[in-house]
Amino acid sequence: MAIKALLIVLVVMLVLLFLGVPISYAIGISSLSAILMVIEPDVAVLTAAQRTFVGMSKFSLTAIPFFILAGNIMNQGGIARRLVNFVMAILGKLPGALLVTNVGTNALFGAISGSASAAAAAVGSMIRDGAEEQGYDPALTAATNAASAPSGLLIPPSNALITYSLASGGTSVAALFMAGYVPGLIWALMCAIVGVILAKKKGYKGTPGKFNWKNLGIATLQALPSLSLIIVVIGGIVGGIFSATEGSAIAVVYSLILAICYKSINLKSLWKIIVDSAKMSGMVVFLIGVSNILGWVMAFLQIPDAVASLLLGLTDNKYIILLIMNLILLVAGTFMDVTPAILIFTPLFLPICKSFGMDPIQFGLILVYNLCIGNITPPVGNTLFVGIKIGRTTLSKVMPYMLMYYAAIILGLLLVTYIPSVSMILPRLAGVV
Repeated sequence: MAIKALLIVLVVMLVLLFLGVPISYAIGISSLSAILMVIEPDVAVLTAAQRTFVGMSKFSLTAIPFFILAGNIMNQGGIARRLVNFVMAILGKLPGALLVTNVGTNALFGAISGSASAAAAAVGSMIRDGAEEQGYDPALTAATNAASAPSGLLIPPSNALITYSLASGGTSVAALFMAGYVPGLIWALMCAIVGVILAKKKGYKGTPGKFNWKNLGIATLQALPSLSLIIVVIGGIVGGIFSATEGSAIAVVYSLILAICYKSINLKSLWKIIVDSAKMSGMVVFLIGVSNILGWVMAFLQIPDAVASLLLGLTDNKYIILLIMNLILLVAGTFMDVTPAILIFTPLFLPICKSFGMDPIQFGLILVYNLCIGNITPPVGNTLFVGIKIGRTTLSKVMPYMLMYYAAIILGLLLVTYIPSVSMILPRLAGVV
């Protein structure tokens, strides 16, 4: 019964997505189809409506709209340029300095804005002109920009990790935030290493002359207000000064003050930001609500237990099981956005990982890291196509470079998967687990 229900959910969902139905409706309708197997239609519809309302009425959900609003405010002019100058002042002497700067800035801007596509667009457009002047291959520049942009989604504050906290039944947001730093930095470091290797092959050199401490000081002072958002919000949450929801509201106030100081916002643009943020938040919250139907179906029909029995029937080696999960998530991530994929696969795979002693925090980072790769993988790959558009190049020219970046990023995924301390060391040091 459980496997049959799972197949119904997957088949109906895939058909609806193929027909162009929005993902939230596809999840709700496919879940309702499975409920109809065991419950009368009138009761099934009432149950689905009730689970949707319950899923949308969690107080911790408030953090997501606030972080979306804060990110959209921070996306307004001034922030990306200051971060580029800051990273360039630190890493400018390395071979392929602009490539490495692109990687480092994407990690910082992605963390602040909460959007890989926004990072690829804002940072990539600034790096592009300098790269063209210095003779960089546009395809290599675009590949580096796209490949490194999702690293910021792992570095807190991260809406993906907040979504996972909700989907996993209340895993500590503070612990997840602390756990995200090392995997996010690993992603960025892997991209930086590939960038340096490719730059050396092509003969791209760093900025000439000695290291300039004065430039670093000026760039640091200019970037410090933006970087302080991460310090204030994450420090407050981990230190127990305020909750994740309160921290998200503080992030809005802080980013608004900063935008006013930078004179990059007015009443007209602020209203547009608020409207856009409300639309985006509505989509995310509704998606979480209908996904609660799917979670109830899985629990009621014991689908995770059936999937666990199926996988454990193939092998009892947890390393092989994790490899199979990673392959499934990598494929799914190429077709689905991060948020719905988290909501679908968390109740499916988390119980299996718990069965062999994995901490939910580590699984959350494996899941998010995995699904972020889908942001830069065709056929969906929104961030990849943003990077290509900003870089004024084509997919066929970018893909040979992307293959090297994929290999490095997946190596980072294996480190996160098979070495628990990669995710757990900072939460343990901070005393949040």
